[in-house]
Amino acid sequence: MKLPRRQFLHLAASAAALPAVSRFAWAQAYPTRPVRIIVGFAPAGGTDIMARLIGPWLSERLGQQFVIENRPGAGTNIATEAVVNAPADGYTLLLACLPNASNATLYENLKFNFIRDIAFVAGIARDPFVIEVNPSVPVKTVPELIVYAKVNPGKINMASGGIGSGNHIFGELFKMMTGVNLVHVPYRGAGPALVDLLGGQVQVMFASMSSSIAYVRAGKLRALAVTTATRSPVLPDIPTVAEFVPGYEGSFWTGMGAPKSTPAEIVDKLNNEINAAFADPKMKARFAELGVVALPGSPTDFGKLIAEETEKWAKVVKFAGIKPQ
Repeated sequence: MKLPRRQFLHLAASAAALPAVSRFAWAQAYPTRPVRIIVGFAPAGGTDIMARLIGPWLSERLGQQFVIENRPGAGTNIATEAVVNAPADGYTLLLACLPNASNATLYENLKFNFIRDIAFVAGIARDPFVIEVNPSVPVKTVPELIVYAKVNPGKINMASGGIGSGNHIFGELFKMMTGVNLVHVPYRGAGPALVDLLGGQVQVMFASMSSSIAYVRAGKLRALAVTTATRSPVLPDIPTVAEFVPGYEGSFWTGMGAPKSTPAEIVDKLNNEINAAFADPKMKARFAELGVVALPGSPTDFGKLIAEETEKWAKVVKFAGIKPQ
């Protein structure tokens, strides 16, 4: 039977619309089971803290558990590769962070291209870093640290959460701009590095404020300066590095990523819920307590930030000659 042309077009249009309607309905129902947030560092570091802050928020808002899974190693590359290769269904997410940008230059033979293979969901926070020393180190200011390091070349150990981590590249930028010789000691995460800094096994660390501010307040670590361009309202008496080393600036960022082909409807849903956290009084208070600054915006905004950071830290990686172990 030959259908009238108008009826045929109507049926064809309805059929074409079915996949879009189906995707929309699927996104509306999402999530229907637990979601994993993969973190590329060990527990207790700044990145892990952000994951454990935003995970419960999403669980409460979306009615399913958002489970934090730590997969440390290779400067977040193990975690990132796991997400790149996961089904693009919104049930495996990545707690993206600064090393994802610097690793593009640091590692020559990555099995993925971060900008190409990850869907950018939302920024979460900017985390100021703080130059901190064990109280046994006889310095109280950045100029004193520079002098002490130059008098004791190769004897000052600088801890980090791993090669290419924020702790590491902020320290390398400092070394590049001051000419000091600090011996880099990488750990499998900022948490273990902080433990050794507290114990005096290492002397200095460019530590995230979120993971270390409690130790500074308790007098267990001495803060010399913050790495951001302006002073932190959480530590208003602590100067910036740039007050002594003009032009120095670095801040660690975190955000959410997903496998590249994750449906836009799911990406937008997650983006909306993460951005909603920044207006919640309890979440705002927790951010302030940790000393971090919310990073609101669209998926496009987050992608633009990552592109800019990839270009910036490529210069430091090349200048310092940083190589993965």
